[in-house]
Amino acid sequence: MELKDASTALSALGHVTRLSIFRLLVEAGPVGHTPGQIAETLSLPGATLSFHLKELAAAGLIEGEAHGRNISYRADFAAMNGLLEFLTRNCCGGDADRCAPTVPVSSTRASASKA
Repeated sequence: MELKDASTALSALGHVTRLSIFRLLVEAGPVGHTPGQIAETLSLPGATLSFHLKELAAAGLIEGEAHGRNISYRADFAAMNGLLEFLTRNCCGGDADRCAPTVPVSSTRASASKA
């Protein structure tokens, strides 16, 4: 993945509704969900959902597959992993040991919430 594609993907994920849809589809795995299932789970009106699905598909983050008259949407895991790889490419100048957190994330969250 290159800068322009990563920017498009991050922009698409930069909206609360689209991020929620994408996370739901990631959780669903390769089977995905129909628009009706997504709308019901996230309490979204059809027109709103349609707009956001179109944006995620245009960014290459999800894909739809027709099953007769129905469509199932699923996360494009190759695109997701490509984005993660792009974000972490050359992390810490290529020294992976420097990229590892020194304190577990759950510990830092607990400390922050106590402050």
